[in-house]
Amino acid sequence: MATILVTGGAGFVGSHLARGLRRERTQDRVVALDNLRRRGAELNIPRLREAGVEFLHGDIRNPEDLDEAGPVDLIVECSAEPSVLAGYDASPRYLVNTNLGGTVNCLEHARKHAAAILFLSTSRVYPVAPLNAAAYIEEETRFALTDDQAMPGLSARGVSEAFPLEGTRSLYGATKLCSELLLREYLEMYSLRGVVNRCGLLTGPWQMGKVDQGVVVLWAARHIYGGPLQYIGYGGQGKQVRDLLHVDDLLRLILYQIDHLDALSGEIFNVGGGAAVSVSLRELTALCQEITGNAIDIGSEPSNRPADIPIYITDHSRVTKRTGWIPQRGVRDTLEEICAWIRDNREALAPILS
Repeated sequence: MATILVTGGAGFVGSHLARGLRRERTQDRVVALDNLRRRGAELNIPRLREAGVEFLHGDIRNPEDLDEAGPVDLIVECSAEPSVLAGYDASPRYLVNTNLGGTVNCLEHARKHAAAILFLSTSRVYPVAPLNAAAYIEEETRFALTDDQAMPGLSARGVSEAFPLEGTRSLYGATKLCSELLLREYLEMYSLRGVVNRCGLLTGPWQMGKVDQGVVVLWAARHIYGGPLQYIGYGGQGKQVRDLLHVDDLLRLILYQIDHLDALSGEIFNVGGGAAVSVSLRELTALCQEITGNAIDIGSEPSNRPADIPIYITDHSRVTKRTGWIPQRGVRDTLEEICAWIRDNREALAPILS
């Protein structure tokens, strides 16, 4: 029996992975550690326990809390302050202490126990200015990348791992990139095993969507409960594009990586839905209206926010070539599942999403 520690384990991604790991790896002990800072995380505690996952209330900023989990064989590091806007209008201390200091504590815990580590990073490690310089065309409902790009690692397929890292990206992206660098040093220096997954826009049921993180769930919730929405930036037309990654697809990849850690250790992968699972805000609105039967007014703010980019699509060619993994969940079926989840839990979710 192995012990798997999932940090951020009551959050959207962490709770889904913890429950899935316990379901698929029945011989293993799975512990979910979370500080319950994000509202809605408390709703996942009964779900974790029902799945046979041990819940530990703790904070990765405190090494003693990690010690409460005891010796571990694998850490799945999902904890983070995930907002790209964090630190712009307030102190970045929590962001830095969690996303960077917390990673150091997790790496130290891995070192002490010779544990492997799967680190969930972000597409936001790529710098903003070069992404904004990407060549794209404006179509009726979206922006679209062209194949003729000046930057390496960029094509109509999206952004690959070869995209340059020189430039600024937001404190959120910077803390994640610093954590990646530290992790690779730990792997080499202490003969550990680990993989970095630079995830795109993750979504699915049980995500407590907000304006700055979880936009797909937020969009669906507003069409069910009502409330304001805005197209912000790039003319306020809602043509910004992101690719979506259903958390089930991420779970499938994590399970594969655990079983093939010796072969994959040290790798960095861009992980996302790719061009086939991409959507603009305008297209997302049309789908929400169709699925819910509700139409709401969408405001328009032409000005860009800090760290905004018009289009980000993950080129997942590398991880597909190395593992055979490809995303299976499309935009529409993901959105239908999210809307069904909100309706089925309408009363419980109303204080958070309405």
